Amino acid sequence: MDYGKFKYEQSKKEKEARKNQKIIDIKEIRMTPNIEEHDFQTKLRNAVKFLSAGDKVKASVRFRGREITHTEIGARVLNRLAQECAEVATIERAPKLEGRSMIVILNPKQQG
Repeated sequence: MDYGKFKYEQSKKEKEARKNQKIIDIKEIRMTPNIEEHDFQTKLRNAVKFLSAGDKVKASVRFRGREITHTEIGARVLNRLAQECAEVATIERAPKLEGRSMIVILNPKQQG
């Protein structure tokens, strides 16, 4: 067996495998707890667009100043976002407080 031919075939297979793989990015959407309706709809539209493209979405609510005392409002905003994205996404990680931010991670649903 010709070693040069073997190496050539091997490199062709590896190149084909690299061409077919999909790299998943994590896109972030930042909001505040007292977000207005139109701003929320804009963020929701962007999240759906990212999820449809096959990327994960990390939605975060940033608490500033005394807003940190009302974390339930931020959780409500993130749960609403997850509920509105339910047809194109599943929740990978439920809303969780990390420092001054509350974060939820959404996975795109598999087409099939």
